[in-house]
Amino acid sequence: METFKYIVKRVLQMIPVLFIAIVLIFLLMRLLPGDAALATLGDKVDPKVYESLKEQMGLNQTLFTQFGIYFTNLLHGDLGTSTIYKVPVNQIIWSRMGVTLMLALVATLMTIVIALPLGYLAGVKSGKLPDALVRLFALFGLSAPSFWVGLVLLIVFGVRLGWFPTSGWGDTWPQHLQSLVLPGFTLALSSIAVIIRNVRSNVIDVKSSDYVEFGKSKGLSNWAVSTGYVLRNALIPTATLLSMRIIGMLSGAVVIENIFTLHGIGALLVQAVTGRDYAVVQACVIIFVVITLVVNLITDILYSVLDHRVQLGGDKA
Repeated sequence: METFKYIVKRVLQMIPVLFIAIVLIFLLMRLLPGDAALATLGDKVDPKVYESLKEQMGLNQTLFTQFGIYFTNLLHGDLGTSTIYKVPVNQIIWSRMGVTLMLALVATLMTIVIALPLGYLAGVKSGKLPDALVRLFALFGLSAPSFWVGLVLLIVFGVRLGWFPTSGWGDTWPQHLQSLVLPGFTLALSSIAVIIRNVRSNVIDVKSSDYVEFGKSKGLSNWAVSTGYVLRNALIPTATLLSMRIIGMLSGAVVIENIFTLHGIGALLVQAVTGRDYAVVQACVIIFVVITLVVNLITDILYSVLDHRVQLGGDKA
């Protein structure tokens, strides 16, 4: 019951944050230099057609009136009509959403599956060869630019070896997953490096704690001490960091989707900004804000699961 109350409270707190984000992106889009109507029609256009489009887009009205119309439509689930694709934004978003969410999910799973074991291994074997090798890999992940990593992976595993497709999304689920391996790893690499370093540092701190020594003195097996004492407590601060990296990976999808020619929200956002497609840009940013708020909520809940001393209400037991 307490968990449900907390979730409801946090959702209510999200509303003003989301509203502020909507206002800001609405104003920022209209402060950009240039004319959205001219960007749609081109420079050589009949003045009558130009004025007609401006009226259709509501650009000849005050900013307050424009926002009022936009926000009212938004409350009714209407994200507007794309000036580039000439179709409702809802339709475009739903057709692109799956690609970006799947890419972020694959990258997140890769981060967890690769970073947690390697970070734990480096922490347990600190100062030894496995630790040095893992730290070297993490250093590479932090220093290598994502666009360079993506291009190298494309050339080696896509063009030379032909193990993975070099572009596109495929038509079936196996093809979808296969097409997301290279972009997913490219997107996850820097996060893997950060999480490895964090887990390693936490494990080194935790394994020398008094309660770990107490667990060993009770006669518990190395497995029980490693999982119940060391790993569990080392993951508590990592949970917050992982949520931040997930949000960062969503932002990074803008670049990765363009490198691997994936038709997701990130690639759509780039096209919309270039073409001054107000409705699409606003919809994409709102989606990213909502995902960020949801990820933060899930992180808080996960934090309380990992550390029972933390209550969702904010009080400590």
